[in-house]
Amino acid sequence: MRTLNFLFRGLVVVLSLLCSCSGQSQTTNLSNKIDEPDKKIGGDCDGCELMYVGMPKTIRSSDTSAGWFENGQKLIVSGVVYKLDGVTPAADVILYYWQTDSKGYYAPDPSLNIKASRHGKIRGWVKTDKNGRYQIYTNRPAPYPDLSEPAHIHISLKEPAIRNEYYIDELVFDDDVLLLEKRRKQAFENRGGSGILRVLLRDDVQVAEHIIVLGLNIPNYPSNEIGSGLSSGLAIGEDQPSFTPYHAWGPDKGTKTCPVCKYGRYHGMI
Repeated sequence: MRTLNFLFRGLVVVLSLLCSCSGQSQTTNLSNKIDEPDKKIGGDCDGCELMYVGMPKTIRSSDTSAGWFENGQKLIVSGVVYKLDGVTPAADVILYYWQTDSKGYYAPDPSLNIKASRHGKIRGWVKTDKNGRYQIYTNRPAPYPDLSEPAHIHISLKEPAIRNEYYIDELVFDDDVLLLEKRRKQAFENRGGSGILRVLLRDDVQVAEHIIVLGLNIPNYPSNEIGSGLSSGLAIGEDQPSFTPYHAWGPDKGTKTCPVCKYGRYHGMI
């Protein structure tokens, strides 16, 4: 009888300890969830908050910057903003852009709000239309005078359903001699997709198409899962490298003419 009582008491103690440990574990996990602060989507973004300084009440899908009216190479950047699936157009997304002038400076202007002075006067906003499209008329920026960075256009964006703004990869130019050096030193993050522009010349205006994929490679972005299973080829938003072919026959025989640059896009198989 004493043996049974001893075993019974031992069993009660063991069960009590198990329940106590389980309870502590659940309490700790719950506490961690409650105390964990909301993470900022996209992480820290120096200067992104300036998109709200001077923001117009009505923003259209097309914008013309102050740079368009200055000396220098005119540039049109147009494209589509897609949701994370890379297929569905995203409407009402605000894109804020700022850039240097044709001398590589963020040029000041007396009419510019002093809070946004470090972004210079060549800045503006577009809001995607129902098809996700946008268009920016500006001039081609120059690199910084010390040539520390290739020429680039900064972009931050604000989605209707995301609580904060975040930045995407800067727009850079694949014919910029400084670009290769930067890529050797630092790999691009491809935030929102590749920021490399390939410009074509239309009359005296350079034109470039830029596709943006919301949330792509953006830290803390909700639903970071893209599809499932095996994939083939380039990922959504991944850059398609340029190439310089050597023509063995045809009208360009013996040259390294870029077919797209000379004949345009959509001319069938090369």
